[in-house]
Amino acid sequence: MSLSDVSLPSRVADEGESVGFDELGLAARNHGMPLELMHHDVTPLGAHYLLTHYDIPFADAGTWRVEIDGLVDTPLSVSLDELRARRVVTRTVTMECAGNGRARLLPRPVSQPWLHEAVGTMTWTGTPLAPLLEEAGLSDDVVDLVFTGADHGVERGVEQDYARSLRVPEAMREDVLLVWGCNGVDLPPQHGFPLRLLVPGWYGMASVKWLRRVEAVDTPFDGYQMRAYALRQRPEDEGEALTRIAPRALVIPPGFPDFMSRRRVLRPGRHLLQGRAWSGWAEVTAVEVTVDGGASWSPAGLGSTGGRWAWRGWTLPWEVTEPGSYVVSARATDATGRTQPAEQPWNRGGFANTSSQLVDVTVLSA
Repeated sequence: MSLSDVSLPSRVADEGESVGFDELGLAARNHGMPLELMHHDVTPLGAHYLLTHYDIPFADAGTWRVEIDGLVDTPLSVSLDELRARRVVTRTVTMECAGNGRARLLPRPVSQPWLHEAVGTMTWTGTPLAPLLEEAGLSDDVVDLVFTGADHGVERGVEQDYARSLRVPEAMREDVLLVWGCNGVDLPPQHGFPLRLLVPGWYGMASVKWLRRVEAVDTPFDGYQMRAYALRQRPEDEGEALTRIAPRALVIPPGFPDFMSRRRVLRPGRHLLQGRAWSGWAEVTAVEVTVDGGASWSPAGLGSTGGRWAWRGWTLPWEVTEPGSYVVSARATDATGRTQPAEQPWNRGGFANTSSQLVDVTVLSA
């Protein structure tokens, strides 16, 4: 079989088409965060969402090196031990997959079928990238830094190493890190052991795992993963590049669940609705909650955060006395005025779907 024979995974499902075995296979390899774990300020290790494009590389930390080359004065080849000897920074960062919510769009983009669980918050440990770039000495005409991982595969017939780029000002941000640890331990293999990039505030596709090379180039990088992660209506559209995470609020599922439907069940009385909210653009400044499917909204109380890039808790007391069916949702607004839309505009990749989560609740008779 030649690469030209590989079926294109980026397509839109036909009307009435159910989720296929290829999508189920992706869902079995990858996983979301159980939403009840949003009770934790920091997502427990192993529960953070996971998306792996290709195979998880087998890596030896003792021999691993990251190369910094291209249009630089002094190419660098740096071992993990040498990175660990540099200034160590630990930051709590919320990361979200750009495809979170994809499965709820109609017509459905065929890919990893995320609902709302493609998110997590961990404490990441590493060293800032910018000082390494300064030591290498970027040429004046450098435009992009290209980050290449060790994961290798085929997408849409294109054989490739996973690679993404950042413009120089973005790469030089103090909070962009080369990371070797999370939640107090070494990175697990599935999260990029022994080294990954961390770009706080951006969707997860920017934080390249199994990082082995940083190349300085003088033209905008147009690799496959840059073109794939774009908002477009038609395959031939250039599209709008995905960068920072749009505002989102999620509800911690209240009560207890029905096994199959995950519908929530409550008894009458006073309950505390809770959740988390975040944005890659600016601090979340407001969360509103509805219990009647959007007919009316109430402001929630906001909690503190674990830092600029970490999600923020919210709470709202709910006194419910009437048995019946309810629909609970939340929406976030950040300091730029960005807020979640009532309905998400459709795009072919199923990206940045921040329309509100709908939590079906049954209140039992007393």
